[in-house]
This record gives sequence, C-alpha cells and structure tokens, in this order.
Amino acid sequence: MANSYHAIVIGGGHNGLIAAAYLAKAGARVVVCEARHKTGGAADTSAPWPDLPDVRVTTLSYVMSLMPDTILKDLEMERHGYRVHAVGPYVVPLPDGRVMIEYDDPKQNYEEFAAISKRDADNLEQWEAWMGGIADVLGPVLMTTPPHLGSRRPGDLLDQLRLVVRFRGFDEKKVGDVTRLFTMSVADLLDRFFESDEIKAAMSINGLIGTWAGPREPGTGYVMVHHSIGDVGDGTMGSWGVPEGGMGGVAEVLERSARSFGAEVRTNARVEKVLIRDGVAQGVVLEGGEELHAPIVVTACHPQITFLRQIDRNELPDDFVNDIENWSSRSGTVKVNLALSKLPTIAEKPEWTDFTGGFEIAPSIEQLETSFEEARHGRAASLPFSDGVIPTVLDPSLAPEGIHVMSLFTQWVPYTWASEQPQDELEAYADRVVDAYEQVAPGFKESVIARQVIGPYDMEQEWGLIGGNIFLGELSANQLFHMRPAPGYADYRTPIRGLYQCSSATHGGGGVTGIPAYACVREIRKDRKRRGGRG
Repeated sequence: MANSYHAIVIGGGHNGLIAAAYLAKAGARVVVCEARHKTGGAADTSAPWPDLPDVRVTTLSYVMSLMPDTILKDLEMERHGYRVHAVGPYVVPLPDGRVMIEYDDPKQNYEEFAAISKRDADNLEQWEAWMGGIADVLGPVLMTTPPHLGSRRPGDLLDQLRLVVRFRGFDEKKVGDVTRLFTMSVADLLDRFFESDEIKAAMSINGLIGTWAGPREPGTGYVMVHHSIGDVGDGTMGSWGVPEGGMGGVAEVLERSARSFGAEVRTNARVEKVLIRDGVAQGVVLEGGEELHAPIVVTACHPQITFLRQIDRNELPDDFVNDIENWSSRSGTVKVNLALSKLPTIAEKPEWTDFTGGFEIAPSIEQLETSFEEARHGRAASLPFSDGVIPTVLDPSLAPEGIHVMSLFTQWVPYTWASEQPQDELEAYADRVVDAYEQVAPGFKESVIARQVIGPYDMEQEWGLIGGNIFLGELSANQLFHMRPAPGYADYRTPIRGLYQCSSATHGGGGVTGIPAYACVREIRKDRKRRGGRG
C-alpha cells in the first residue's frame, strides 16, 4: 500500500537517524521525515561564506564524546566512513597573562597544575578518582530506561526494584557523593578539591557548556560529570573527538547506515500533524497534505513541537500538556564560526603550536558568574565565555591549505533573544568574543577572514532548537532521569499508544549521544514482542 510503513520517524537529526537505522535493521519498513533540506539537525557541516565555497564549518555542535561503542558497532558506522580524532591538550589563558595547558597525560597535567598550586596538583589524582567513581555509576544509568517512580503497578514496582538492586553496592559515602553531584554547583564541588580560582575556572567549563546557569548555580555539578562520561573508541573516560567532515559528516554516516538497512529518508518533508484515532497513533500529515500511515510513530523533535504543535491538545492529558508547556529550554548560547588565515600565536607562549585541543576563554569563576548574571538581567555578557576548537588542525578536509576554521561555542546572551534577537547587539557580542582572543593572541583579529554568528533565535527558527538550547531542554535536576521530559513518560513512550519519543529531551540526551534513540527502539521492540508484532 502506498505511503504505508511499519514506522515513521519525525525529524532527521542524529537521534532520528539512529532510531530509523535500528528499526530498519530489525526488519521494519521505515521512513524518516526531515523538515530541512538535509538531515543531521544540529550535527551539521556547512559552507556559510559564498566567497569561500571550499571552507566548511561545524555549524552548531562541534565535537563527539558521549556516543556509546555499542551504537558505533551496531550501525557499522566505521564501514560507512565514521572517523574521529581524539582532541589534544587544552589551552587556557589565565588572568595574569600566563597560560595553563590541560593534558590527558597525568604527569604533564600535574606539572602544569603545580606551577599554579602545588596543593591542587597533589589533589588532582583524588579528583580524577572521584570523577571516575561517579562515571562508573552514571554511565550504565544513562543506558537504562527510567522506571515509573511512585507508580504502584506491579510491573513498575519490579522496575523500581531493579533500579534499587543496581545501586545495592552503594555505601553511605557513595550516596553522599551522588547527592552532592545533583545538588551542588560546579564551583562548590571544585572548592572541595582545589584552591586556585584559575584552576577551578578551567575545570568548570564542562559544567557550563550549553547551560543557562553560572558556575555557582546548584545542579551544574551534574552537567560537568555528564560531559565527562564518554569514549571515542580508545577507552578513555570523557574523551572528546573531532569527526572527519565535521559534525555533518557524522550525520552523513548515520544516514548511509540507515539507508543500508533499508530505511527511506525524505528531506523537505515537514510534519504538520500526527494522525491519531481513539488515542492510537496512525501516521502523520506532511506540509502540503500528504498522509503517511504506520502503527509506530517516533518523534525526535523538541517535545514542545510534537506535543503542542503537531498534536491537538485535546488528545493529551492535561497534566502532561502542563508539564510540556513548562519544559525549560533556556540557553543563552551563541555559536561563532571563523575562517582564519593562520593559527593563533599566544603572547605568553609563542612557541606553542599544538591546537588539536581546545582554546578557552574562562578567566575566573567570578568572571564566569558575572557573565551569566549579566545575561540573566537582560544584557549580553561583557566578557563572554568561549569553548574554542580548531578542527582543521585534525581534519584538513574542511578548508583549503592555508586556511583554518575555528568553532567558538560561547555564552551568555539573554535567553529572551530566542524570540527577539537584536542583531546589532549580537554582532557586538561576537566582536567581544574575538577581542578576548586578541588579548591573549595578538594578531588574532587580523587573521579572521570570515565570520558566522548564530544566535538563539537562529537556532530556534532554522533548526527547531526551542530557546536555542542544544540539549532540547536544560540538564537541571528537575529535568533529568524520570522527569525527562515529564513524570510518567520518561520511558520513551507517550500518552498516545504507538507514539514514541527519542529526542535529546529524553533520558540519555544532551550531546550527540544517540542513547535516546537506542533506548527508544529497545522499548518499541519490547512492546511489539508483547503484542506479537514485527521486531
């Protein structure tokens, strides 16, 4: 039957493509409906400058870290061209003009820390052990479907018991560590181990990326650990990697994988409505009126797009609609992409040429907090925080010889800019980002031959990132695990039978992880097995 499928996936971002690949691999006839002209969502590579057609940037997301090896192997991503280069040392300029280098090598890192604080260098091993212990706990939990906490149904009680059994080895100290993680700020957490403000500022970065919160905001401790669990294939916890072809290259690999298993991928296919009859999903209606039918519909979109725009609210429980309406997606992030005529030269370390890692602007905890508070009070940060990467050092295919691209993930501007973005203030903010690098690397501003500035409004309008939030929802304690995206629906199901969700707004999301899609398909297959259906 024409336009009839076993499953329809709404949204061709990385989670949508992974869900389609797994469903197709299980034997289902699947179609992906992507609204944009290409797949990938925020995992995008583009050539934004007509005068430099051969210069490509990682448009929004910019590094890999959290995707499990299970997904890489199951979807044969390496066979389809997936290559990733582990990033090198991070360059962190300090307020007094010195430069700290963060290495993966413990001995080199100790020496760098000791030059600033001998006590902090001595505590580094203890910190790494603490982080490793937390990662050992949270890693498996990310791959676990959250149970219905509070439910008294027999099956749900059994799931809750399984969760308790998983943590049976916890002693009082470990429970205390986890409690601190979810309730403390990243600054307060680092205060327990380190004394140097410069070191704490550098180490707080992972707790702030993409987050509408300053370093003293409770809950940012978890964000830091969330970004420190991962593997680029070398078994190293928290490794970050630059993929060949940029993040859009990852999307291309996933699309090839999905197609190889038999999935159909349609672009310029915006879904206007989810078809529902008697509380059961029947398919979708595309822009223009075309109908596609399937007993399984999987949404990989922001929950406010699916449940508040594509579905009539009368089809959903009032409390669920209220939860989705109050789902918080504030951000305040701005992506600045640059084309450079040369690599930076650091004033206080002119001999340094290794830019395989990050190049940070995060001078102090106090300054980071000030920058956030400025944005909270309606002003773009006077000194933005920036997490910079120069991917062409590892992947020269992104630009012709003699040109480098630099990806700057910066914060903060007012979250209200997602709905009304003053372009002149946005450009002035980007000027301040470039000026901050100029201060530590004289000649940097002169080396910029092209610039692209993407604010929260652009992210929402072009990529469907509500609020400009790259995680499709804040990683705050009230939006994690059984609360992501709503109590009672964190198991990738929805109030509509046959409609599932696998966006980054579900458990395991936050970064290009693919975990939501992996777990969602696992739950679909459980349901189909119980009902005697395909897969």
